[in-house]
Amino acid sequence: MKYILTLLFNFILLNAVDNFTNIYEQAQKYENDGNYKEAMLLYKKAANFKISKEDEYIIDLSKNQQYKVETFTKMKNEFYQKYINKTDDKETNSSLKQMITGDFGLYPYKKNYLLPATFDLNKTEDRSSFETSFQISIEKPISYNFFKLGESISAAYTQKSFWQTNSDSSPFRETNYKPEIFAQFPYKNSETIKGFKVSLMHESNGRNNEYSRSWNRIYLESYLQFSNFFIVPRVWYRIPEKNSDDDNPDIDKYYGYGDLTLLYPYKKHTFELMLRNNMRINSQNKGAAELNWTFPLPDFLSTPNSYGFVQIFSGYGNSLIDYDRESHKIGFGIAFSR
Repeated sequence: MKYILTLLFNFILLNAVDNFTNIYEQAQKYENDGNYKEAMLLYKKAANFKISKEDEYIIDLSKNQQYKVETFTKMKNEFYQKYINKTDDKETNSSLKQMITGDFGLYPYKKNYLLPATFDLNKTEDRSSFETSFQISIEKPISYNFFKLGESISAAYTQKSFWQTNSDSSPFRETNYKPEIFAQFPYKNSETIKGFKVSLMHESNGRNNEYSRSWNRIYLESYLQFSNFFIVPRVWYRIPEKNSDDDNPDIDKYYGYGDLTLLYPYKKHTFELMLRNNMRINSQNKGAAELNWTFPLPDFLSTPNSYGFVQIFSGYGNSLIDYDRESHKIGFGIAFSR
């Protein structure tokens, strides 16, 4: 959903400011080339450009957010254009540009964050309650409209690590790896239902013997919108494994068969609540809740696309190795995407 909303916002933004930015960028080009007279004429034209109040608001957003984000990309492109010697072969030049600019079409997927300080209220003998946690999550689009349904097909990779920074030698206690491939389908016949997602996902911790944890799932996700409030229900089916290969045969008893995520953006804040339950009404009832809050940083700490981040988790399955252990954790840090 984040990727779809980002694409929609960028489409509106680029259409709203296209003429304005074209004039402004051409004026900058003239100024850099020393053609000050032509530059001044275009600057005046840009200043007198007739735009609506809505467009002014969008342009202000672009100046405060998009243009700052594009500065680094623009700098690398300019370095390539000005300082790198080109060859006579277009394909070689294309490869050279990609190497210099690092443009491989990768996008944020889930949250990317760093929590330098997390604390687990449940003390466990084999670890320190204090540790550092971080998550890296990227998406690579593969195809668009392959089935002529307006869908997008992507591959994604998410890695979440737990680092015992308070212990001797600071070992990584656990790392979970989640590669997946998925298709997202927009839904145009409803004001509430915005789309669906079908995904094949593997998750493991990359360890051996009794510490090995892994499972494969197919899940279906939907996106419902009520003004600026979103509901994201998800159900999954675990792909069966041979008993001899199954590292965690009872994982469904703790993770259940789905989860529900509630999203609420308010001004520069976002609130995200994930709820999960195995739907058993007896003493075997297990579940989890995770609250994520991102908020603007103070000006002296603020950088583009960086936000203060608080994460609170309570229940089972904070990590794969702990799928059958209960934990109650709180962490503080910085989110780089949301």
